[in-house]
Amino acid sequence: MARAAAFIKQRGAVPGIQLAHAGRKGSCYVPWEKNGAPLPANSGAWLTAAPSAVPFREGEPAPVALDKPGIDAIVKSFAASARRALTAGFELLEIHGAHGYLINEFLSPLANLRTDEYGGPFENRIRFVLEVVEAVRAVWPERLPLWLRISATDWKEGGWTLDDSVRLAAKLRTRGVDLIDCSSGGLAADAQIQPGPGFQVPFAERIRKETGILTGAVGMITEPQQAEQIIASGQADVVLLARAFLRDPYWPLRASRALGEELDPPVQYARAFPKQA
Repeated sequence: MARAAAFIKQRGAVPGIQLAHAGRKGSCYVPWEKNGAPLPANSGAWLTAAPSAVPFREGEPAPVALDKPGIDAIVKSFAASARRALTAGFELLEIHGAHGYLINEFLSPLANLRTDEYGGPFENRIRFVLEVVEAVRAVWPERLPLWLRISATDWKEGGWTLDDSVRLAAKLRTRGVDLIDCSSGGLAADAQIQPGPGFQVPFAERIRKETGILTGAVGMITEPQQAEQIIASGQADVVLLARAFLRDPYWPLRASRALGEELDPPVQYARAFPKQA
């Protein structure tokens, strides 16, 4: 990882890394094999951990409900991972608290059925993510940005809501989180998501407006003008793209031309990008 971070910096970019714990969604095939189904025992399956012994889908193996020592160990592991990321040379760190992974499982009453200090009321369900953030920020320098990705809504009745996300963001702003990366869904297999171009941008806009924290917009943002408008109108401070880059690794070059800003391609590809093309 240190070699990767050094290479990225050598090329003039900022190396970032994402830290995550899959919770009950672990012990599965990679997404492109068997649609990410749980691993069978003879293929290296392991016992997953979660706030409560509730499987992601009916019929799947139930996770083990974490006890207090188990929670404390994971919090310390996030901090240890942040230290390693810093040593490796990364300059931006994002904690993944979205998409039904462990942090999201603690936040959502659909997955968190605990009755101790980590379950029940909102203030209890956010305790785990606050502990993770505080532990990470204690070892991650103030000069380097710390982001948190959240699912702004579970898209399911009785689950985590956008109102909850606004309340959480306000607390995170005072604990050293610099930006909230606003995604959604992934907690409930039967969630009724309503996708469309820029469908998650309003989440970033509302959190930014009501809390003052920086936000990132993500999800079906595919065109340069669309991305530029999100920033120019103040709906978000950063636009994040993934599938668009998979489809077109040179999306930034195409975007720069569409928006009237010429960028130089990598030198090895310069012959394919004549200035007047």
